[in-house]
Amino acid sequence: MISQKWGKLIRSLQQKKYRKVEQLFIVEGEKAVLEVLASNWQVTAVFATEPFLQRYVNDVKKADLIQQCSSDELVKVGTFASNDAALAVVKIPEQQLFSVGLASQQLPALWVLVLDQINDPGNLGTIIRIADWYGITDIVCSPDTADCFNPKVIAAAKGSFLRVNLHYQSLPELFKHSPLPVYGAYLGGESVHQLQLKQPGGFIVLGNEANGISAELSAYINRKITIPAFGNAESLNVGIAAAIICDNLLRLSNS
Repeated sequence: MISQKWGKLIRSLQQKKYRKVEQLFIVEGEKAVLEVLASNWQVTAVFATEPFLQRYVNDVKKADLIQQCSSDELVKVGTFASNDAALAVVKIPEQQLFSVGLASQQLPALWVLVLDQINDPGNLGTIIRIADWYGITDIVCSPDTADCFNPKVIAAAKGSFLRVNLHYQSLPELFKHSPLPVYGAYLGGESVHQLQLKQPGGFIVLGNEANGISAELSAYINRKITIPAFGNAESLNVGIAAAIICDNLLRLSNS
């Protein structure tokens, strides 16, 4: 069973201030826990149901960390409405400021997503997953963007958080000292369907869900780009917009 001490700690990690103090976060669900166990990330503890143990205990690394519990206990301490598999407590890795020299991307051109005040954890998790799909290994976030270790972000990212590096830092300072071009997503601008790239690679800036890219950052945008609308919707969800823009820019730079 999950002890009172562990239960209290796990519940506290649902809040950013305690994640910061403890330098820990939680991963929930069968696939995500299996991925983090197979990774090089430091896992502190795992709580798992008997069916999970029967299926995987002989196949996963760090099996000695796994403690058996019930599904009801996982639901009681975690954030999922149902969880019949596992929950892991994981060490938050050391985060670095992004620089072009630090990038680990293996694409022919260096593309980096930049998030300006993205507030919704679900949107952030979705964007992390999109970056992983397109082979983008680095996302730079403004300091007021949602915390990437929020349980809702981790759930939405579906394991992609293990392969995409997130950096929180001043975006104006980043752009001042980088040679990469800066593309900004706006409701008006050059169509991503007809864009001509002067050079492959660059920063792709996505703005706040309600207000778009901040005025402070607008001065650093080299090219304003947009997704053409064929209907009457007011706007697109930022995660959907990220996928469409990444698809177009990555296709152009690899053609």
